[in-house]
Formats: sequence, C-alpha cells, structure tokens
Amino acid sequence: MAQVELNGVKKLYRQGSIEVPALQGIDLTVEKGEFATIFGPSGSGKTTLLNIIGCLDTPSAGHVSLEGKKLDGLSRRELAMIRRRNIGFIFQSYNLIPVLTAYENVEFAAQLVYGKNKKEMRASILETLATVGLEGLENRKPGELSGGQNQRVAIARALVKNPRVILADEPTANLDSKTGQEVLAVMAKMNKEHETTFLFSTHDPRVMECAGRLIEIRDGLVSRDERRNTQGAAG
Repeated sequence: MAQVELNGVKKLYRQGSIEVPALQGIDLTVEKGEFATIFGPSGSGKTTLLNIIGCLDTPSAGHVSLEGKKLDGLSRRELAMIRRRNIGFIFQSYNLIPVLTAYENVEFAAQLVYGKNKKEMRASILETLATVGLEGLENRKPGELSGGQNQRVAIARALVKNPRVILADEPTANLDSKTGQEVLAVMAKMNKEHETTFLFSTHDPRVMECAGRLIEIRDGLVSRDERRNTQGAAG
C-alpha cells in the first residue's frame, strides 16, 4: 500500500475574478521510507503540493490518500487530527517559539501525542533531542542557538511524534554549506533507522544529491520522476 497517493490533483487560486492554476493534474505515489526531493522553479507548485499532502490545504480537484485513507471530503477538524498524528513539518525559517527552550519547543508538539503521560513524553523528548545532536542544549532558547542547532530543534519537533511522513520545505535554505550537510545527515539517519518518509521541497543541490528520488514540478505538473541509488548519501 502506498503511503501517499495523489490522483489528478489540481489546485486553483482566485485573485479577484482571475483563476491562477498552481497544480494542473498531479499523479504521484510515495512509498514508505522514501527520501524524495520535489524541485522546480519558483512558482511551479512545490509548496502547494506539500501543503496538500500535509493536510494544510485541500485540492480543487482530484484525490489524495494517506496510507489508503482518502482525505476527500474530510472536515478541517478531521484533517487537523490526521496532520497532528501522522505528519511532521520542517520549515526553512524553523518556526520555533522564541520564548521557549529547545525542550519546550519539542514538548509543544509532543503533547499532541502523549497527552498526560508526562514520564513517557519527557523520555521521548530527551531521546529525540539527543538523537539530533542536542544533548546538553535542552534548556537553551532559539536566540542562544546557532542556525544549524535551531534546525535540529525543528527536526526533533517533527520526529518526536513518530510521524509517518515528514515534509520539509527548503530546510537548508538558511544554512551554510557545512551546517546544511550536517542537518541533511541527521535527516538521512532518521530515514534509514526509522524508515520515516521524507519529502523535501528544495532548490538546494545538496539536498538533491542525497535524495533517493527526484521529482521535478514545472507549471503545476510532474515533468520528471527519477529513482536513484544515492539514498542516504548525506550520512
């Protein structure tokens, strides 16, 4: 069973009386454990595609399924529950809460899964932060961490829920070459050890080099879909 499946997915945005097509009929299947990159020029529909897969947006036409469950017609509340339990997000701007420590930023996401099980949640948060190389930095706030460390916090926040899929929108865009490579290695390790599916939107050749699959989007359509044997190269 495919982990993510899109059939004929279209997305139109309205600007006044004008319709602007973002996606024009996407057919795409993603299997469990893939480390795939979605790339293409600005405005090609990459972020829109990730938002639809991540249940942040809904298609104007077509069908989306997550592990065989069709998302068509679900309410915002139902989509939010699927998003919280099954999908992790990593953004180029980190999207951390500046007044919270690294631990508290990850805890914010973990509470959606662990609820009142504080002991298990704390153990999971500390283990996840250690896994991404932040052991001993749990009590530092974003302003006290480097860009690479903040992105590691963002990765930990996505991973702590043990999601089926992690969607990463330009995760290395604000990082220098060395730090970007280190962050990619962390994600490749998680992909290999936990079979977490990663889907990246990127312009970064470093991300594309380590991806096991390259999916090119142009004018709202898949123009290239290539599987390679370079998965995990960042590690």
